[in-house]
Amino acid sequence: MTNSENKSLPDIRNRIDAIDNQILSLLKERLQCARAIGRVKAQDKRPTWDPKRERMIFERLEAENNGEFPWPSLLSIYREIITTCRLSQNKVEVAYMGPEATFSHLAGIKCFGQSAEYRSTETIEDVFVEVEKGRVQYGIVPVENSIEGAVTSTLDAFINHRVRICGEVHLPISHNLINKSGNIKDIKQVLSHPQPLAQCRQWLRKNLPDVPSRSAFSTAVASQMAAEDPTVAAIASELAVKTYGLQVVVQGVEDYSGNSTRFLLLGAESPPPSGTDKTSLLISFHDRPGALHEALSILARRGINLTRIESRPVKGAAGQYLFFIDMLGHWQDSAVREGCEELKHICSFFDWLGSYPVGA
Repeated sequence: MTNSENKSLPDIRNRIDAIDNQILSLLKERLQCARAIGRVKAQDKRPTWDPKRERMIFERLEAENNGEFPWPSLLSIYREIITTCRLSQNKVEVAYMGPEATFSHLAGIKCFGQSAEYRSTETIEDVFVEVEKGRVQYGIVPVENSIEGAVTSTLDAFINHRVRICGEVHLPISHNLINKSGNIKDIKQVLSHPQPLAQCRQWLRKNLPDVPSRSAFSTAVASQMAAEDPTVAAIASELAVKTYGLQVVVQGVEDYSGNSTRFLLLGAESPPPSGTDKTSLLISFHDRPGALHEALSILARRGINLTRIESRPVKGAAGQYLFFIDMLGHWQDSAVREGCEELKHICSFFDWLGSYPVGA
C-alpha cells in the first residue's frame, strides 16, 4: 500500500478488506490446485505427502519474504495452509499420547496443522499400536529431550512394534505455571508430568519453596485437575491454558533456556529422499569384544555422520543391549545402503526403523 499516511482510517480499512478478499480468493484457488494434484497422485498411486516439495516451498517463501514479514509467523501461516490443502486430498488421523493439550498434541499440530484429526491415547505404546494396526495413518511420540535425555518408553516400543519413522519435529518447550485465578498466592500444590517437574525443579524450589509438587500422568491431566481445584497449579503448555480455561501465573518457569523435545512421526512407510534426510537403526551384536567399534568403523569409512547413539538393555537377557542409531542420509543413498548391508553381517539383530527428512 502506498501513501497510507495520507489516507483516512476508513480508506485504509477498506483497502485491508480488499486485500483479505483477494487472499481468500487465492486460497480457494490454491485448494482447488491441491485437489487436482491429489487426483493425479491417486492415479499414479503416489503418497500425498511430499516432504521434499514442502521443504522447497518453505525455502522459496523465506527467500521471497526477504525478512519483511516475521518469519516464524509466516512459517506458521503457510504450514497451516499447506497441511489444509494436503488434507483436502486425503484426511489424516494422528495418534498421540493424551489427553488433549499435551506437548505431544502440540507437536502434532506443528507437523499437521489444526486441520488433521487427532486421536488421544493413554500411553506411548498405544500410539505404536494404533499405527501398527492401521487404525490411524500417523502417530507422534517424544524420543528425546535436550535436558532430560532419552524417552525410554519410546525406544522400548520400537522393539515390540513394526512401524516406520517417516518424520521428526523439534518442539521448543516453554513451561507455564497456570491455575484458575492467575494468582500465585492461591497455589497450595503444583502438579505436572515428571519431566516438566524435573525441568522446573530449581524455579519451584526458589519461588515456591513451601508448596509441594506432585507427579501427574501428563501435563494435560495436571491442567484438568487445576481447572477443577482452585488450590492446584499445573506446569503445562499454552495450549492447555486455552483448552482448560486457565490463566497463566508465570510464563517460562523452566530452569534452562533452549529446552526442546524431539518428536518422531510414525507411519506405515518412510517417504522418499528429500535431500536432507536422517536414517534410524535398531541393532544388537553377539557378545564379543570390539563389536560396537567395528560397527561404527563400517559407517565411518563411508563418511556417514552419526547424530545419536543410545543403548537399551534387552529385557530378560542380562548383559545384552540394543543400540538405537541415528545417522545423516537416506536408505536410498549408496553410502548408507552399502554401510547398512555390511552392518547386517556383524549384527545379531538389525532393523531399519526408517529414513525421513531432518526436522527444522
